[in-house]
Amino acid sequence: MTRPVRRLLNAAMGLMAAFFLALIVPASVSALDLVQKGDAVTIKTKPIKTFQIGKTETRFGQLEFLGGLEILSANRAIGSLSGLITLSGGAQFLAVTDNGHWVSGEIEQDEAGVPLDLANIRVAPLRRQNGETFRRIWGHDTESLVRDGDTLLVSAERANAIYRFPWPILTGNERMLEEVAVPPEIKALQKTKGLEAIADGPAGSLLDGVIVAVGERGISESHSLPGFLISSTGTEVFSIERSDRYDATDAVFLPNGEFLLLERRFNMRDLVGMRLRQFESADLKPGAQLRGEVLLEADFTYQIDNMEALAFHQTKDGDTILTVLSDNNRSLLQRTLLLRFKLINADG
Repeated sequence: MTRPVRRLLNAAMGLMAAFFLALIVPASVSALDLVQKGDAVTIKTKPIKTFQIGKTETRFGQLEFLGGLEILSANRAIGSLSGLITLSGGAQFLAVTDNGHWVSGEIEQDEAGVPLDLANIRVAPLRRQNGETFRRIWGHDTESLVRDGDTLLVSAERANAIYRFPWPILTGNERMLEEVAVPPEIKALQKTKGLEAIADGPAGSLLDGVIVAVGERGISESHSLPGFLISSTGTEVFSIERSDRYDATDAVFLPNGEFLLLERRFNMRDLVGMRLRQFESADLKPGAQLRGEVLLEADFTYQIDNMEALAFHQTKDGDTILTVLSDNNRSLLQRTLLLRFKLINADG
Protein backbone atom coordinates (compact mmCIF):
# COMPACT_ATOMS: atom_id res chain seq x y z
CA MET A 1 0.00 0.00 0.00
CA THR A 2 1.46 3.35 -1.00
CA ARG A 3 1.87 6.15 1.54
CA PRO A 4 -0.76 8.47 -0.10
CA VAL A 5 -3.29 5.64 -0.16
CA ARG A 6 -2.51 4.81 3.48
CA ARG A 7 -3.00 8.47 4.44
CA LEU A 8 -6.30 8.59 2.58
CA LEU A 9 -7.45 5.37 4.27
CA ASN A 10 -6.43 6.64 7.72
CA ALA A 11 -8.26 9.89 7.13
CA ALA A 12 -11.39 8.03 6.06
CA MET A 13 -11.21 5.79 9.11
CA GLY A 14 -10.78 8.83 11.34
CA LEU A 15 -13.86 10.49 9.87
CA MET A 16 -15.83 7.27 10.28
CA ALA A 17 -14.73 6.95 13.92
CA ALA A 18 -15.72 10.55 14.58
CA PHE A 19 -19.10 9.92 12.97
CA PHE A 20 -19.84 6.89 15.12
CA LEU A 21 -18.54 8.66 18.23
CA ALA A 22 -20.98 11.48 17.53
CA LEU A 23 -23.75 8.92 17.43
CA ILE A 24 -22.69 7.36 20.72
CA VAL A 25 -21.78 10.47 22.75
CA PRO A 26 -24.36 13.27 22.53
CA ALA A 27 -23.15 16.67 21.41
CA SER A 28 -25.27 18.36 24.06
CA VAL A 29 -27.14 17.51 27.19
CA SER A 30 -30.46 17.99 25.41
CA ALA A 31 -29.64 15.02 23.15
CA LEU A 32 -29.23 12.52 26.00
CA ASP A 33 -31.25 9.33 26.05
CA LEU A 34 -30.43 7.83 29.43
CA VAL A 35 -30.39 4.20 30.63
CA GLN A 36 -31.32 2.86 27.21
CA LYS A 37 -30.85 -0.79 28.18
CA GLY A 38 -32.68 -0.49 31.48
CA ASP A 39 -36.04 -2.03 32.18
CA ALA A 40 -39.00 0.03 31.00
CA VAL A 41 -41.38 0.84 33.85
CA THR A 42 -45.06 1.68 33.67
CA ILE A 43 -46.17 4.51 35.92
CA LYS A 44 -49.15 6.74 36.51
CA THR A 45 -49.08 10.27 37.85
CA LYS A 46 -51.57 12.42 39.73
CA PRO A 47 -51.19 16.22 39.60
CA ILE A 48 -50.50 18.21 42.75
CA LYS A 49 -51.82 21.72 42.13
CA THR A 50 -51.48 23.27 45.59
CA PHE A 51 -48.61 22.95 48.04
CA GLN A 52 -50.39 23.80 51.28
CA ILE A 53 -53.36 21.48 51.74
CA GLY A 54 -56.68 23.30 51.47
CA LYS A 55 -55.12 26.63 50.42
CA THR A 56 -54.38 28.17 47.04
CA GLU A 57 -51.32 30.32 47.85
CA THR A 58 -48.33 29.73 45.60
CA ARG A 59 -45.75 32.04 47.23
CA PHE A 60 -43.80 30.66 50.18
CA GLY A 61 -41.02 33.01 51.21
CA GLN A 62 -38.50 33.18 48.38
CA LEU A 63 -40.08 30.23 46.58
CA GLU A 64 -43.06 30.01 44.24
CA PHE A 65 -44.75 26.63 44.03
CA LEU A 66 -45.18 25.62 40.38
CA GLY A 67 -46.85 22.24 40.81
CA GLY A 68 -46.11 18.63 41.45
CA LEU A 69 -46.84 15.01 40.65
CA GLU A 70 -47.58 11.96 42.72
CA ILE A 71 -45.87 9.00 41.04
CA LEU A 72 -47.60 5.63 41.18
CA SER A 73 -46.03 2.35 40.05
CA ALA A 74 -46.24 -1.34 40.85
CA ASN A 75 -42.46 -1.56 40.33
CA ARG A 76 -40.81 -1.23 43.76
CA ALA A 77 -37.60 0.05 42.16
CA ILE A 78 -39.39 3.34 41.52
CA GLY A 79 -39.68 3.84 45.27
CA SER A 80 -36.86 5.03 47.54
CA LEU A 81 -35.68 7.82 45.20
CA SER A 82 -32.83 9.49 47.06
CA GLY A 83 -30.59 11.45 44.66
CA LEU A 84 -31.42 13.48 41.55
CA ILE A 85 -30.08 15.58 38.70
CA THR A 86 -32.24 17.31 36.08
CA LEU A 87 -31.18 17.84 32.47
CA SER A 88 -32.31 19.44 29.22
CA GLY A 89 -33.84 22.46 30.92
CA GLY A 90 -35.72 20.26 33.35
CA ALA A 91 -37.16 17.96 30.67
CA GLN A 92 -35.08 14.91 31.72
CA PHE A 93 -33.92 13.45 34.98
CA LEU A 94 -31.56 10.85 36.35
CA ALA A 95 -32.14 9.60 39.87
CA VAL A 96 -30.51 7.08 42.16
CA THR A 97 -32.41 4.94 44.66
CA ASP A 98 -31.25 3.84 48.08
CA ASN A 99 -31.29 0.23 46.93
CA GLY A 100 -28.71 0.80 44.21
CA HIS A 101 -30.63 1.58 41.01
CA TRP A 102 -30.54 4.24 38.33
CA VAL A 103 -33.94 5.66 37.38
CA SER A 104 -34.24 7.91 34.32
CA GLY A 105 -37.11 9.52 32.54
CA GLU A 106 -38.63 12.55 30.85
CA ILE A 107 -40.56 15.30 32.61
CA GLU A 108 -43.32 16.74 30.46
CA GLN A 109 -43.52 20.40 31.44
CA ASP A 110 -44.76 23.76 30.23
CA GLU A 111 -42.52 26.73 29.46
CA ALA A 112 -42.53 27.86 33.08
CA GLY A 113 -41.33 24.45 34.28
CA VAL A 114 -44.66 23.25 35.67
CA PRO A 115 -44.51 19.41 35.66
CA LEU A 116 -47.36 17.85 33.70
CA ASP A 117 -46.47 14.17 33.46
CA LEU A 118 -43.57 11.68 33.32
CA ALA A 119 -42.63 9.43 30.41
CA ASN A 120 -40.04 6.90 29.21
CA ILE A 121 -39.13 5.69 32.70
CA ARG A 122 -36.27 3.18 32.82
CA VAL A 123 -34.53 1.40 35.69
CA ALA A 124 -31.12 -0.32 35.84
CA PRO A 125 -28.84 -1.45 38.66
CA LEU A 126 -25.64 0.39 39.56
CA ARG A 127 -22.63 -1.81 38.84
CA ARG A 128 -19.23 -2.02 40.44
CA GLN A 129 -15.96 -2.23 38.51
CA ASN A 130 -16.29 -6.03 38.21
CA GLY A 131 -19.84 -5.78 36.88
CA GLU A 132 -21.53 -6.95 40.09
CA THR A 133 -24.57 -4.99 41.17
CA PHE A 134 -24.44 -2.96 44.37
CA ARG A 135 -27.19 -5.09 45.86
CA ARG A 136 -25.07 -8.21 45.41
CA ILE A 137 -22.10 -6.65 47.19
CA TRP A 138 -22.87 -4.75 50.39
CA GLY A 139 -22.63 -0.96 50.27
CA HIS A 140 -25.52 -0.03 48.00
CA ASP A 141 -27.35 2.42 50.31
CA THR A 142 -26.90 5.13 47.68
CA GLU A 143 -28.29 8.50 48.70
CA SER A 144 -27.04 11.46 46.66
CA LEU A 145 -26.07 12.13 43.07
CA VAL A 146 -24.06 14.96 41.51
CA ARG A 147 -22.49 15.54 38.12
CA ASP A 148 -18.77 16.34 38.37
CA GLY A 149 -17.56 17.28 34.89
CA ASP A 150 -17.47 14.13 32.77
CA THR A 151 -18.23 11.86 35.72
CA LEU A 152 -21.00 11.27 38.27
CA LEU A 153 -20.52 11.07 42.02
CA VAL A 154 -22.80 8.90 44.14
CA SER A 155 -22.71 8.84 47.93
CA ALA A 156 -23.53 5.71 49.96
CA GLU A 157 -24.72 6.08 53.54
CA ARG A 158 -24.06 2.76 55.25
CA ALA A 159 -20.67 2.41 53.59
CA ASN A 160 -19.94 6.15 54.14
CA ALA A 161 -18.39 6.18 50.68
CA ILE A 162 -18.41 8.18 47.46
CA TYR A 163 -18.38 6.31 44.15
CA ARG A 164 -17.41 7.76 40.77
CA PHE A 165 -19.20 6.70 37.57
CA PRO A 166 -18.74 7.75 33.94
CA TRP A 167 -21.03 10.40 32.50
CA PRO A 168 -23.39 10.11 30.73
CA ILE A 169 -25.20 6.95 31.86
CA LEU A 170 -26.41 6.02 28.39
CA THR A 171 -26.99 2.28 28.56
CA GLY A 172 -27.39 1.62 32.26
CA ASN A 173 -24.60 -0.96 32.08
CA GLU A 174 -21.79 1.51 32.82
CA ARG A 175 -19.50 0.38 35.63
CA MET A 176 -18.15 2.33 38.56
CA LEU A 177 -14.79 3.94 37.84
CA GLU A 178 -13.46 4.19 41.38
CA GLU A 179 -14.25 4.77 45.03
CA VAL A 180 -13.19 8.28 46.00
CA ALA A 181 -10.72 8.40 48.88
CA VAL A 182 -12.36 9.83 52.01
CA PRO A 183 -10.84 10.45 55.45
CA PRO A 184 -11.45 8.37 58.60
CA GLU A 185 -13.85 11.05 59.90
CA ILE A 186 -16.30 10.17 57.13
CA LYS A 187 -15.88 6.43 57.56
CA ALA A 188 -16.62 6.91 61.28
CA LEU A 189 -20.06 8.48 60.71
CA GLN A 190 -23.11 6.58 61.94
CA LYS A 191 -23.97 3.79 59.51
CA THR A 192 -27.68 4.62 59.36
CA LYS A 193 -27.22 8.41 59.72
CA GLY A 194 -24.01 8.72 57.73
CA LEU A 195 -22.85 10.37 54.51
CA GLU A 196 -25.99 11.71 52.90
CA ALA A 197 -25.58 14.86 50.78
CA ILE A 198 -22.85 15.75 48.29
CA ALA A 199 -22.43 18.73 45.96
CA ASP A 200 -19.76 19.86 43.52
CA GLY A 201 -18.12 23.23 44.24
CA PRO A 202 -18.95 25.94 41.65
CA ALA A 203 -16.48 26.42 38.81
CA GLY A 204 -14.32 29.50 39.24
CA SER A 205 -15.04 29.79 42.97
CA LEU A 206 -12.80 29.03 45.93
CA LEU A 207 -14.58 25.67 46.09
CA ASP A 208 -13.83 24.78 42.47
CA GLY A 209 -12.73 21.13 42.44
CA VAL A 210 -14.02 20.54 45.97
CA ILE A 211 -16.65 17.95 46.88
CA VAL A 212 -18.83 19.34 49.67
CA ALA A 213 -20.35 16.53 51.72
CA VAL A 214 -22.78 16.66 54.66
CA GLY A 215 -23.70 13.83 57.02
CA GLU A 216 -27.34 13.10 57.75
CA ARG A 217 -26.74 13.59 61.47
CA GLY A 218 -23.90 14.05 63.93
CA ILE A 219 -22.86 11.62 66.67
CA SER A 220 -26.06 12.45 68.58
CA GLU A 221 -29.28 14.38 68.05
CA SER A 222 -27.81 17.36 69.92
CA HIS A 223 -24.68 17.60 67.77
CA SER A 224 -24.26 19.67 64.62
CA LEU A 225 -24.42 18.18 61.14
CA PRO A 226 -20.90 17.20 60.04
CA GLY A 227 -19.60 18.82 56.87
CA PHE A 228 -16.56 17.99 54.77
CA LEU A 229 -14.59 19.80 52.05
CA ILE A 230 -12.93 17.05 50.02
CA SER A 231 -10.23 17.99 47.52
CA SER A 232 -7.14 16.54 45.92
CA THR A 233 -5.03 18.04 48.72
CA GLY A 234 -7.04 16.51 51.58
CA THR A 235 -10.23 16.99 53.56
CA GLU A 236 -11.23 19.89 55.82
CA VAL A 237 -14.13 19.83 58.28
CA PHE A 238 -16.94 22.30 59.00
CA SER A 239 -20.35 21.94 60.65
CA ILE A 240 -23.95 23.06 60.23
CA GLU A 241 -26.14 23.77 63.23
CA ARG A 242 -28.82 21.11 63.64
CA SER A 243 -32.21 22.39 64.82
CA ASP A 244 -35.82 21.32 65.24
CA ARG A 245 -34.91 17.65 64.74
CA TYR A 246 -34.12 18.05 61.03
CA ASP A 247 -31.60 15.80 59.27
CA ALA A 248 -29.71 16.54 56.04
CA THR A 249 -30.81 14.67 52.91
CA ASP A 250 -29.41 16.43 49.81
CA ALA A 251 -27.62 19.57 48.63
CA VAL A 252 -26.85 21.61 45.49
CA PHE A 253 -24.91 24.70 44.54
CA LEU A 254 -27.22 27.18 42.83
CA PRO A 255 -26.19 29.14 39.70
CA ASN A 256 -25.44 32.18 41.90
CA GLY A 257 -22.96 30.05 43.87
CA GLU A 258 -25.04 29.69 47.02
CA PHE A 259 -25.25 26.33 48.77
CA LEU A 260 -28.74 24.91 49.29
CA LEU A 261 -29.36 22.13 51.81
CA LEU A 262 -32.49 19.97 51.82
CA GLU A 263 -33.51 18.66 55.25
CA ARG A 264 -36.31 16.44 56.48
CA ARG A 265 -37.72 15.12 59.71
CA PHE A 266 -39.67 11.93 59.91
CA ASN A 267 -40.64 10.85 63.41
CA MET A 268 -43.62 10.18 65.66
CA ARG A 269 -43.35 13.56 67.39
CA ASP A 270 -43.33 15.80 64.32
CA LEU A 271 -44.68 13.30 61.77
CA VAL A 272 -43.11 14.68 58.59
CA GLY A 273 -41.29 17.89 57.76
CA MET A 274 -39.24 19.47 54.99
CA ARG A 275 -36.85 22.42 55.13
CA LEU A 276 -34.57 24.23 52.69
CA ARG A 277 -31.65 26.25 54.07
CA GLN A 278 -29.36 28.48 52.05
CA PHE A 279 -25.70 29.29 52.79
CA GLU A 280 -23.17 31.64 51.21
CA SER A 281 -20.55 29.49 49.53
CA ALA A 282 -17.84 31.83 50.84
CA ASP A 283 -18.84 30.78 54.37
CA LEU A 284 -18.08 27.11 53.71
CA LYS A 285 -14.62 27.17 55.24
CA PRO A 286 -12.60 24.81 57.41
CA GLY A 287 -13.75 25.04 61.02
CA ALA A 288 -16.86 27.09 60.21
CA GLN A 289 -20.06 26.62 62.25
CA LEU A 290 -22.96 27.57 59.98
CA ARG A 291 -26.61 28.35 60.58
CA GLY A 292 -27.84 29.54 57.18
CA GLU A 293 -31.12 31.09 56.10
CA VAL A 294 -34.38 29.14 55.98
CA LEU A 295 -35.97 29.53 52.55
CA LEU A 296 -38.84 27.13 53.08
CA GLU A 297 -40.27 24.99 55.86
CA ALA A 298 -43.29 22.72 55.56
CA ASP A 299 -44.99 20.18 57.83
CA PHE A 300 -47.69 17.53 57.44
CA THR A 301 -50.25 20.21 56.44
CA TYR A 302 -48.39 20.51 53.12
CA GLN A 303 -48.05 18.13 50.18
CA ILE A 304 -44.81 16.52 51.31
CA ASP A 305 -43.50 13.13 52.33
CA ASN A 306 -40.00 11.90 53.14
CA MET A 307 -38.27 14.49 50.93
CA GLU A 308 -34.80 13.23 50.03
CA ALA A 309 -33.61 14.45 46.61
CA LEU A 310 -32.93 17.95 45.30
CA ALA A 311 -31.92 19.27 41.87
CA PHE A 312 -32.16 22.50 39.89
CA HIS A 313 -32.25 23.74 36.32
CA GLN A 314 -32.64 27.10 34.63
CA THR A 315 -35.28 28.14 32.13
CA LYS A 316 -34.63 30.01 28.89
CA ASP A 317 -35.57 33.19 30.76
CA GLY A 318 -32.95 32.52 33.43
CA ASP A 319 -35.33 31.44 36.20
CA THR A 320 -33.91 28.93 38.68
CA ILE A 321 -36.25 25.97 39.18
CA LEU A 322 -35.89 23.51 42.05
CA THR A 323 -37.11 19.92 41.80
CA VAL A 324 -37.59 17.92 45.01
CA LEU A 325 -38.31 14.17 45.20
CA SER A 326 -39.53 12.01 48.07
CA ASP A 327 -38.34 8.58 49.15
CA ASN A 328 -41.39 6.45 49.93
CA ASN A 329 -39.27 3.70 51.54
CA ARG A 330 -41.18 1.29 49.30
CA SER A 331 -44.07 1.57 51.76
CA LEU A 332 -47.77 1.54 50.93
CA LEU A 333 -48.23 4.18 53.62
CA GLN A 334 -45.99 6.73 51.88
CA ARG A 335 -45.94 8.53 48.54
CA THR A 336 -43.41 9.25 45.83
CA LEU A 337 -43.73 12.97 45.09
CA LEU A 338 -42.07 15.29 42.59
CA LEU A 339 -42.43 18.98 43.51
CA ARG A 340 -41.31 22.04 41.57
CA PHE A 341 -40.51 25.54 42.90
CA LYS A 342 -39.20 28.72 41.29
CA LEU A 343 -36.60 30.59 43.29
CA ILE A 344 -37.56 34.27 43.43
CA ASN A 345 -34.88 36.92 42.87
CA ALA A 346 -32.19 34.30 42.22
CA ASP A 347 -29.05 35.61 40.57
CA GLY A 348 -27.75 34.00 37.41
